[in-house]
Parts: sequence; C-alpha cells; structure tokens
Amino acid sequence: MDFVAIYCMEVYDVSSYLEEHPGGDDVLLAATGKDATEEFEDAGHSKSARELMEDFCVGELDPSSPSIPELEIVSKKQPTGIPQKLMDLTKQYWVVPVAVVAISVVVGFLHSRRK
Repeated sequence: MDFVAIYCMEVYDVSSYLEEHPGGDDVLLAATGKDATEEFEDAGHSKSARELMEDFCVGELDPSSPSIPELEIVSKKQPTGIPQKLMDLTKQYWVVPVAVVAISVVVGFLHSRRK
C-alpha cells in the first residue's frame, strides 16, 4: 500500500520513509491522502528535511482539478476467530486466576503456621 501526501500541490509517496520519520509513522499516516502543507509548515522542518522531501516527490497535482479527494486508511487485518477471542477474554479476566493464586498462597501460609 502506498502512503501519499500532498504538499504545495506536489504529491509525495512516503511509504518507504514511514519507519525512518523522526516524528513517527503516525504523523505521516495522518497526512496521507490529503493536503498536508499546513501540517508540514507548522512542524518547523529543517532545510535538510525539505531537501529529503525531493526524493519522495512523485508528481504534481493539476491545479485545475476541483478538489483533493480524502482517502480513508483502513486496516486489512482480519479477525482470527475463536483463538483470538479467547486470548482477548483471558486478557480481560486476568483477575480471576490471580485471585485464585493469591487465595491459595494465603491459605497455604495460614495452614503452615498452624502446624
């Protein structure tokens, strides 16, 4: 999947830069599919960052086009079924096994003190 952002009517494919971006990939993902000029300028990027951008430029938008369409980013991760649901339940209800172990320890301790 390509992650494309727009800056000053130029289109940038930042797919290969996601993991290297100093601000984290979430910043780039938030700018994907829209005009990110304002966000880029507000971040106060250095001269070297602006020079690095040139490597990711893949084209320019036609200024006569009516608007820039917004893209929706969705996860392609599919639910894995019953095992995943079981893991989710065990994460939610970890208190029960911990309580059983704690009670067992207390009972064992009290039983050993009586002897």
